[in-house]
Amino acid sequence: MSLKWQSVLAFGLMVLGLIWLVERQELFARSLPTQIVQGCAVGLMVAARITFGKRSFHAAANPTAGGLVTTGPYRWLRHPIYAAILYFIWGTALDRRSYQAIAAAGLVTAGAIVRMYAEETLLIGTYPEYATYRARTARVIPFVL
Repeated sequence: MSLKWQSVLAFGLMVLGLIWLVERQELFARSLPTQIVQGCAVGLMVAARITFGKRSFHAAANPTAGGLVTTGPYRWLRHPIYAAILYFIWGTALDRRSYQAIAAAGLVTAGAIVRMYAEETLLIGTYPEYATYRARTARVIPFVL
């Protein structure tokens, strides 16, 4: 299966997990500390989107033209938008403590992992400097992973 189709299916998993949480009315956390985490995750996503600029969003992994972005949140994270989604979703799952919320977070996480790897494979081919950037920048947790 091509990277494009793997990415599209992974995107579908992420959407399915989010829909599951919305249908169960478990998308948002109940506790204040977790709501703060979710608010920070939204802030990270907005900052990453602004830094990324007017580039288009693709359901399939597809590096866009315009150069490799390594500023703003991309200075510390290779995938700040995916990281923000994961922080938000896992905040919900851990706050709600339901099997369904944890399973939904697992679907979103599985989809995000597949998409990150697909995008990184394509980025290496598109931007040779990506290998150096990848070596010095965490994927989703600053200074850890």
